[in-house]
Amino acid sequence: MEYSISADARLALDLASTFRHDGHGGVADDLTEPVGLATWVRAHADVLPATVGHTVDEAALTSVRELRGAVRALFARAVGPGEPSPADGTRPVPVPEALARLNEAAALTPTVPVLTWGPGAEPVVRHEPATGEDPLTAALARSALAFLAGPERQRLRACHAPRCVRYFLKEHPRQEWCKPSCGNRARVARHHERHKKAAS
Repeated sequence: MEYSISADARLALDLASTFRHDGHGGVADDLTEPVGLATWVRAHADVLPATVGHTVDEAALTSVRELRGAVRALFARAVGPGEPSPADGTRPVPVPEALARLNEAAALTPTVPVLTWGPGAEPVVRHEPATGEDPLTAALARSALAFLAGPERQRLRACHAPRCVRYFLKEHPRQEWCKPSCGNRARVARHHERHKKAAS
């Protein structure tokens, strides 16, 4: 059975994945400079509201990085009783602080009701972002809120392959790692560990 992934879940996971293993035993951060955030925003333009521009500055970078810390802390809680990502197990943002950050960030852009009523259709009211202080952080926070409060959260897992610090959604019942390369690294590590024990 294959599962689908909502846009909110994908956006929240992609934000959390801007903090990742570098392939050499360390951790890489895609959001160390505004240009990194601008690149990430452009790559996600299809799922971000139109009010989110492509121009970012140091303040936006700081805001998104703080939100990412809160999201990863809440991901670490959500995967419990399983182990969180190794990057989050020893220094997560405390859950009450993470919740406060997420809720405050979601409020940075108020919404306004907008009525649409097409020919031959029923009238529909939807909420669209108004011009606010920080539409990028608000959009990301709202996606994380929708994901964490929704049923997809039950499929959230931390990848425990060697050196991996990502979270992922199980896309099929037997999935254990975020991607095939992590599964390969985990199998190789287990193989080496078995041979090391046998040689002892």
